[in-house]
Amino acid sequence: MIYITGDTHGDINDITPKINKCGISQGDILIVCGDFGFTLGSYQSEKALEALSAMPFTIAFVDGNHENFNRLYSYPVEEFCGGKAHRVRKNIFHLMRGECFEIEGHSFFCFGGAYSVDKGTRYEGISWWPQELPGNEDYDNAKSTLERLGYKVDYVLTHTVPESFIHRLGLVPDRHDAELTGYFEWLYRELDFKKWYAGHFHVDNDFGNLYILYEDVVKI
Repeated sequence: MIYITGDTHGDINDITPKINKCGISQGDILIVCGDFGFTLGSYQSEKALEALSAMPFTIAFVDGNHENFNRLYSYPVEEFCGGKAHRVRKNIFHLMRGECFEIEGHSFFCFGGAYSVDKGTRYEGISWWPQELPGNEDYDNAKSTLERLGYKVDYVLTHTVPESFIHRLGLVPDRHDAELTGYFEWLYRELDFKKWYAGHFHVDNDFGNLYILYEDVVKI
C-alpha cells in the first residue's frame, strides 16, 4: 500500500504516530510531502535515520524548504521506481524534482521546493539553503518528463501549492516563490491528473483534487 502525509521536520516523535496511525507494514511505502528533515546531519537526525532504516517498509519524500540541501545532494543518485532519486538509506529515498515514479501501478510526478518565510531568522548553510527554490535545471527536467508523459499522470507530489490555493487558504502569496507557485498554477490547469498532494502550510485541507497534508495520512 501507498501512504502519503505532510511535513515531519526530522522529528521521530512526529513520524512515528503517523506510521502507527496508518498501520504501515512490510512492503508498503510512506511518502512525505516535503520538510522530511531527517537529513540535517545532526546527531539526533542521524540516530533517527538509523531507526527509520530498520523499518520493514520504504520511506520516500519530496524536498521542502527546511532541508539540508548540501547534504541531500551528496547522497548517491539511483533509479527508483522508474525515476531518479537520492538514496539516503537502503529504504529511504529523496524523490528528485521533475521526476516521475511508477509505484504500485500509479504514476507520481514530483517537484519539491518552497520559500522559507522565516529565512531572516536562519543562517545560510546551517539552517537555510538557497537550493530550497528550484533552478532552471529543475524546470527543464520537469518539462522533459511531462512531455514524455503527454502531460498526464495519476498523482502530483509537491511541498507548496499553486498560487490560487494559497489565496484559498486565506494567505497572501510571497513574491519570493512566485515563480514556483505560478508554475504550479499553470501546471494545475495544463496537467491531466487525479489528485495533487502537498504539505508546507501545517494544515490538513482537502480541496477535492488537491489535498494539503500535515497530520493526516491518506492511503492510495
